[in-house]
Amino acid sequence: MAFILEVPANLLLRQNNLVSSSISRRSSPHYTCVSRNQSNFTRFSISATLNSPSIQSHMDLAHAVALPIMVNSCMGKMGQAVVEAGISAGLHIVPASFGIEKDAGKTVKVGGKDIQVHGPSDRETVLASVLEEHRNLIIVDFTVPNAVNDNAELYCKAGVPFVMGTTGGDRDRLYKTVEDAGIYAVISPQMGKQVVAFLAAMEIMAGQFPGAFSGYTLEVLESHQATKLDISGTAKAVISCFQKLGVSFDLDHIQLIRDPKQQIETLGVPEEHINGHAFHTYRLKSPDGTVSFEFQHNVCGRSIYAEGAIDAALFLSKKIQSKADKKIYDMIDVLREGSMR
Repeated sequence: MAFILEVPANLLLRQNNLVSSSISRRSSPHYTCVSRNQSNFTRFSISATLNSPSIQSHMDLAHAVALPIMVNSCMGKMGQAVVEAGISAGLHIVPASFGIEKDAGKTVKVGGKDIQVHGPSDRETVLASVLEEHRNLIIVDFTVPNAVNDNAELYCKAGVPFVMGTTGGDRDRLYKTVEDAGIYAVISPQMGKQVVAFLAAMEIMAGQFPGAFSGYTLEVLESHQATKLDISGTAKAVISCFQKLGVSFDLDHIQLIRDPKQQIETLGVPEEHINGHAFHTYRLKSPDGTVSFEFQHNVCGRSIYAEGAIDAALFLSKKIQSKADKKIYDMIDVLREGSMR
């Protein structure tokens, strides 16, 4: 890395030993006096190999600032939350987003930034145009379940890495599409950092103690805003762990709660978060009814998912830069690497 440093000549003469000592502790610099102007300032050309953790963190921050992301779709509250989180993290938000046909041509203002919404028929043209300007683009997808596979196929065809936060779709087809294309991607039904840690703990328990809850019955309540059309991917993942632990359970038995009155009166969802929450309860009971366990995680708002999605984009960018052999990741990979801000 190279710098141009300009300092008063008299200060340099008085503090030369101190300055040299201070720099050498943090790097291996080479510096040369290249000019002296009439104001008695001396300019140095400095090149250094920086190995200070604090300097490296600033370099990482500079990289983050330069990273462009395209968020699909920005007409939804989740997409808007991701844009706001990206702005807070200093990322460059591309002013274009995919949406449904009826929203095509609209402009949405998020975090003080105007974002143009494009319909399905314009996706390929728009993406090609964005890629011409931003070669290191990463897409963050929070659209709708029935768009998951078509969107992933488009991203793979264009060779663009992406973070898929949208649940639903044909997941086997999704993974095969990405694997065949050799594209870098983070695919996860859950982007919330702490919920991901809980899921990781469940996976560890299921792997180390298979059959530990054999014979137990399971009751699952899952409450989300009325606009969420599918079963929570998180609920499916947790249930899968319980099944490995010996519990017999069919996804059709999940109690999907979408009625606002029931959510407020029965589950205690704060009224201000009726349109953005995730309350999950898993109750286990022994065959004779004498022992019970309850696991619960309640989330109000969307910031936990938005911040996780930005962490995933930054993680993915580093993997691309390092040319990692592994291409497909989930949020547990992000968590294990300590890539959470």
